[in-house]
Amino acid sequence: MTHFDVFIIGGGINGCGIARDAAGRGYSVGLAEMNDLASGTSSWSTKLIHGGLRYLEHYEFRLVREALMEREVLWGIAPHIVRPLRFVLPYHSGLRPAWLLRLGLFLYDHIGGRKQLPATSTVDLTGPLGAPLKSGYTKGFEYSDARVDDARLVVLNARDAEARGAAIMVGTEVVEARREGKTWRIRLRDKRAGGAERTVTASFLVNMAGPWVDRVIQRAMGRTEARHIRLVQGSHIVTRKLFDHDRAYIFQNADQRIIFAIPYERDFTLIGTTDRDYEGDPSEVAITQAETDYLCQAASDYFERPVTREDVVWTYSGVRPLFDDGASKAQEATRDYVLKLEGDAAKGEAPVLNGFGGKITTYRKLAEEALERIGEQIGKRGAPWTGSRPLPGGDFMTDGVGALEAELRGLAPELSAETASRMVAAYGRDALVIARAGLGRDLGHGLFEAELRWLVEREWAVGVEDVLWRRSKLGLRFSGAEAEALARHLDKLIADKKNKAA
Repeated sequence: MTHFDVFIIGGGINGCGIARDAAGRGYSVGLAEMNDLASGTSSWSTKLIHGGLRYLEHYEFRLVREALMEREVLWGIAPHIVRPLRFVLPYHSGLRPAWLLRLGLFLYDHIGGRKQLPATSTVDLTGPLGAPLKSGYTKGFEYSDARVDDARLVVLNARDAEARGAAIMVGTEVVEARREGKTWRIRLRDKRAGGAERTVTASFLVNMAGPWVDRVIQRAMGRTEARHIRLVQGSHIVTRKLFDHDRAYIFQNADQRIIFAIPYERDFTLIGTTDRDYEGDPSEVAITQAETDYLCQAASDYFERPVTREDVVWTYSGVRPLFDDGASKAQEATRDYVLKLEGDAAKGEAPVLNGFGGKITTYRKLAEEALERIGEQIGKRGAPWTGSRPLPGGDFMTDGVGALEAELRGLAPELSAETASRMVAAYGRDALVIARAGLGRDLGHGLFEAELRWLVEREWAVGVEDVLWRRSKLGLRFSGAEAEALARHLDKLIADKKNKAA
C-alpha cells in the first residue's frame, strides 16, 4: 500500500499549488482530483492577477497588500501566462468622488511593493481610450494589474509538482478518508479506469476541494455537521470585440459593485463578474438570464454602443467557496483564505487541514502557509522556494515574449503569427519543444497534432472540453463539427497511449 507524507484532495489552484510546494521541499505527495484539473472554480475566474481594488472599501488591507505583492512574483515565474494589463477607470460623477478614487489608487500603488508595473496616471477620455465610451465620460484614471490564464496556471503547478515527485491522480475521487491513529486511510476511485478502487495512506491530509470542501468533510470523513462555506456564484459573458485598444476597463455601478471589460483571446471582450448567493450542486451552476441582463446593462451604461444578448458568444459561471464570515451581502463576504487545522500528530491523531476561500492571486502564499502547518505536524522540510523558480515553460525574461514568438516561428514557419502568439502564451519555452517534435496536421484553428499529443501525454487531457476550454480557449473558434472531428482524433490518441502503456 502506497504511503504519502501529504495527501491533497482537490486539483484546483490551491491544491496544485500546495502539491508543488510540498514536493519541492522533499515531502512525498499525492493529489486526487475527481474530475479534470481546474474544472471547478479555478477555471471560472475573471482571469486576473490583481490586488482587488474594491476590497480596500471593505478594509481588507492585508489581503490587498499580499495580493499586490504577488503580482510581480507570479509574472516573474510565469511570464508566458501572466501578462501586465493597464486598467482604465472612468470617473462617474454620480458615484464615488474623484478624491476617493485617487486615494484608493494611491494606496493601491504604494502598499504592495510595486517595482516594475507602471504607476497610476490620469487619463483624458476625450482621446482614443475614451472612443468606445459615451461622451459624458471625459476623464478617468489608469492603473496596473495583470491578466492570467487561470486553468493553465493550475496545470503548470501540477506539472511541476509531478516533475518533483508528486503523484497527480486526475479523474480520481476520494470516496472515504478515515483516521487510523496517526495515519489517514484513504479510499480512491479512479473514474478514468472504470471505477477501479484502491487504498493509500498518508500522514497529513489536505482538503482543498473548493466548493466541495464541506462535502468532503461530510461524506468522505463522515462528519455531517460541517458547515463552513458560503457559495457565491460569479458569471461572465464573452462578446465579440467591443474596442480595439489593449487596455481593460473597470466600471463602477450604481449598486456599488464593479465589473471589468477585458480584451480577450484577440477577437473578444470578457465582461464580469456577478455576485449572488448560490444553493445547489456546484457542478450545475449556470448563468441566469438576470445575470446576463445585469452584465449587458452595466456595460451599456458606459459603452456608446449598447451591449445586447446578441453580442454574447459564450458565457461561463463558477461558484466561489468563500469562508462564511456572516457578511450580509455576497459581494461583502471576505475573499481572504482561511485554513483550519484539526487533529494533532503529537497526540496521536492524524492531522487534516481544511481550506476555505482565497483568490487565485494569493494561491502561492496560501500554499506557503499550508506548508508551515504541515511542517509543524509532521516535521519541517525546506524553506519557501516557489517564488523564485519558474513554472514549466516560464524560464525566460518578462520582456522576452516577442523574441520567443520569433524563435518559434523560425523553428516552425508554418505557424501563423496568431498561433505562435497563442502557443507562447500557453506553453512558454515548451512551445519550442512541441514544435521540434514535428507539428503534424492542423486539426483546426492552429491546433496541430503535436500540441494535442502534448496535452494528452503531458497535461492529463482526455476530453474535448479539457482541450478546448481549459488547456486552451479554442472552443471560442471551433464549430460543432470541428469539435466532433477533434474528439475522434483525441479518442484515437488516448487509445494509442493506453496500448503503449499495456
